[in-house]
Amino acid sequence: MEIAVDDASISGTFVVPGTRVPGVLFVHGWGGTQQQYLTRAREIAALGCICLTFDLRGHASTLAQSETVTRENNLRDVLAAYDRLAARRHVDPERIALVGSSYGGYLGAIASTLRPVRWLALRAPALYQDSGWEIPKRQLHRDQDLPTYRRQLVRAADNRALAACEAFRGDVLLVESEHDAIVPAMVLASYREACTHARSVTYRCLEGADHGLSSDESQAGYLRLLRQWLAEMVETDRQRSDERAARPAAEASPTRPSVAPETPPKAIAPEALPSP
Repeated sequence: MEIAVDDASISGTFVVPGTRVPGVLFVHGWGGTQQQYLTRAREIAALGCICLTFDLRGHASTLAQSETVTRENNLRDVLAAYDRLAARRHVDPERIALVGSSYGGYLGAIASTLRPVRWLALRAPALYQDSGWEIPKRQLHRDQDLPTYRRQLVRAADNRALAACEAFRGDVLLVESEHDAIVPAMVLASYREACTHARSVTYRCLEGADHGLSSDESQAGYLRLLRQWLAEMVETDRQRSDERAARPAAEASPTRPSVAPETPPKAIAPEALPSP
């Protein structure tokens, strides 16, 4: 490249890492905005990740759509944001984390069945019945008895988001708020029970926290927990990649044996065996 200086230019060369970096997609909850996640995104970016926050339809500048937007609409929002992140220069599309809170966690779980996700972090993930998928999301609170539904253990076979968790093969972080009046502990139990095939499941409860993390202590506690977990996940993944890259070619199985297979031992006649 040429670098302008005074009335001339000098030549330079950028040297960048040869490997691409993980991407992290943040999905806010119902009634939230991406602004709530920028601080977290900056902290996670410091780990060597590229992060993306965005506003679901029916929020922020599109708040007027909140009465009509459906779960299908918002799931498509998540997928569109995912695709933009995966296509970003320097992002490794095979190493993407999805971080969702409440409604965003619910959508994020489902999105993991439609796009490759390596790490899934769900804070107080909401749970809805599968019926009424294409009716306005606000109407669900009138048509479904959500408080009763969320106080029972729901099987993965009976819920799309839980079925997605059951099918997930990556690493999972589940975070509960101790004093959550919207997403009770039984919902977290349903998600935890569903993650039967995950490579690892980390479960934490934020002491004294409510659903919206309204106190500074709760916000800081969650950020610290999320950062530590993602740092461990990313570092472990890097170590595995380095080990695979450093593995000698000699360790690979040859396509053809270098020597003839060993001659099978001759059968011994029964009468030749020693008496017991």
